Amino acid sequence: MKRKIGTSARGIRCPIVRSGDNLATIVVDSVLAAAKSDGFSLRDRDIVGITESLLARAQGNYASIDAIAAAIKEKFPSGELGVIFPILSRNRFATLLRGIARGAKKIYLMLSYPRDEVGNALLPESLIEKAGINPYTDMLTVAEFRKHFGYPKHEFTGIDYVELYTDLVLAEGCKIELLFANHAQMILKYTKNVLTCDVHTRFESKQKLRACGAAIVYGLDDLLTKPQLGEKGYNPKYGLLGSNKATEDSIKLFPRDGQVLVEQIQKMFLDKTGKHIEVLVYGDGAFKDPQGHIWELADPVVSPFFTLGLSGTPNEVKLKYLADNDFKSLTGAKLTKAIEKSIKDKPKDLVETKATLGTTPRQITDLVGSLCDLVSGSGDKGTPVVLIQGYFDNFTDN
Repeated sequence: MKRKIGTSARGIRCPIVRSGDNLATIVVDSVLAAAKSDGFSLRDRDIVGITESLLARAQGNYASIDAIAAAIKEKFPSGELGVIFPILSRNRFATLLRGIARGAKKIYLMLSYPRDEVGNALLPESLIEKAGINPYTDMLTVAEFRKHFGYPKHEFTGIDYVELYTDLVLAEGCKIELLFANHAQMILKYTKNVLTCDVHTRFESKQKLRACGAAIVYGLDDLLTKPQLGEKGYNPKYGLLGSNKATEDSIKLFPRDGQVLVEQIQKMFLDKTGKHIEVLVYGDGAFKDPQGHIWELADPVVSPFFTLGLSGTPNEVKLKYLADNDFKSLTGAKLTKAIEKSIKDKPKDLVETKATLGTTPRQITDLVGSLCDLVSGSGDKGTPVVLIQGYFDNFTDN
């Protein structure tokens, strides 16, 4: 009999993970315990997602503010630098800024406006239009910003980030000059030494700065790529990108060395259940909040580690297109049979075919990782592991 349920996702409750714990065993045992408790069975090509924070915590991938300061002193020995395009976030950037300031003598902090890279609003767009400011060409000082826009606060956090970031830098005994602009090269009017803090546009920013005569250019992905001050925390590929506040004086970095973990978990499921399970580590999902217009993805990627079966993009036909076009004269059982045949006969590569009209060619890991992030949440749900079933099913599967 044909199954009546397609894709489903379950948050799996797990023990609190600490540094040094055997994460593979915890994940597998938690999923199997949930299956037994709720009376469901695992199937081939089910997907198990593990939040990146769980892996980073098990690895002990933490770093102190002092380690960040040491990295800044190493990269910017003069102590003067421009820090451009940070995210407006207490969780994502405020602690990093303290470390940067601790390792510097003077910072030129340049914020993009009216929003940061992932959509956090520094001020409403309507204020820019009212003031007659062109954000594509106009560079503002703090005095000019305050004159035109006053003291706007973030819609959700209620924070004045201009004030917050200024106070954090000054508290570390570092001088600060705050600026507002949207082109990386504008910082070069003040300094030739630049740390670019953008996530998804970092390569373009570095390229523009070097082409325009910058002397020293680094990104957050160039800091803490190896252990600093004898600490454990580092990420050879992403550095400080994807990090979060852990304590007042430390951060949790984006996890590293996770490919071995996902493949180990896949093998453990196969040994224990006989089922081939796909596994991924996921961070922020890639979706946009319609109210605050915040694009969630502050991590460098949605999924840094995944098993081979999650590679690529979906290869799907659009049922609505087939029903409304190819088989518009059919109804009932004949329509169902015709659509099922089209699905079974579809080629392995549907690129540029009309039957895919309306499907979005996203990476499977971005789609699945975003679903995992929505299911697990970021609060007190206690479900850092997600089980997705039926994702690779289609209308014809029994």
